[in-house]
Amino acid sequence: MPTHPQAQAFLDMVADAPPLDTCTVEENRAQLAAVVPLTGVPAPLADVRDTTLPGPAGPVPVRVYRPGTDDGLPAVAYFHGGGWVLCDLDTHDTTCRDIARYAGAVVVSVDYRRAPEAPFPAAYDDCLAVTRALLDDSAGLGTDPARVAVAGDSAGGNLAAGVAQALRDARPGLAHQVLVYPLTDARTGRTASYRTYGEGHFLTHRDIDYFLQAYAGDADRTDVRLSPALAPDLSGLAPATVVTAECDPLCDEGAAYAQALADAGVPTHYESFRGQVHPFVLLGSIVDDADAARRLIGRRLAESFGSTPAV
Repeated sequence: MPTHPQAQAFLDMVADAPPLDTCTVEENRAQLAAVVPLTGVPAPLADVRDTTLPGPAGPVPVRVYRPGTDDGLPAVAYFHGGGWVLCDLDTHDTTCRDIARYAGAVVVSVDYRRAPEAPFPAAYDDCLAVTRALLDDSAGLGTDPARVAVAGDSAGGNLAAGVAQALRDARPGLAHQVLVYPLTDARTGRTASYRTYGEGHFLTHRDIDYFLQAYAGDADRTDVRLSPALAPDLSGLAPATVVTAECDPLCDEGAAYAQALADAGVPTHYESFRGQVHPFVLLGSIVDDADAARRLIGRRLAESFGSTPAV
């Protein structure tokens, strides 16, 4: 499948970017921060503020997006992508704003500890702690602990899948999980999409190796906190929405995980955006499908919460 013209325009824009493993972490983060203007116009919300929630190694910074001022709104813990190394609250600001307004939910974007400064399982532990605080209402945000979801893209999708598994038996449990082009198997290189789209489509197999080495290092790649697809039992997990980009090395493993969830009896909606590349959902200024995906995510979350979207 050829890339969508808007996706190709993005690929042309970044074609001369140096490989991640030839730059310092600081240089790579600065380059990714430069994509913020491509993420779209920030939607106005009732309230957006930064705060912290308790974490396993100290306070975890979060940004809280409220589409309305009522207490008792549902909550979404959002985990940004960037290979556990790059990206931050600002790179995903417009995405979180749109999900909040489309879902009619409070989005809590988690500024988890990043690798290589804080390797595995630091990011996972931070995301799990924030989600637990929403479920047991210790977060103090006035949200409904009976209507909590997790969501994330790329590495954040990996974290969301792992957190959903860890909280399978929580009461109240998660209402939904949204996984956007997630990495689900840290034993890379096993799929056709990885081989077909691992070069020339923004996210390369070299990039994936760089990210996994920075985050996982010598950790066991079969640990389900790194490779949620290897969990022996997926039954009883929260209903899922899985979104992939067709021209993405991670496409096939996202599709396979969605199928595995469905096979385990988990209500699952899977949608692949034809011709799109990793990380199209972020690119609200230049890719029309970014808004389509954000609306889909918001609608699926609203349905899971039994609530009415803000728009």
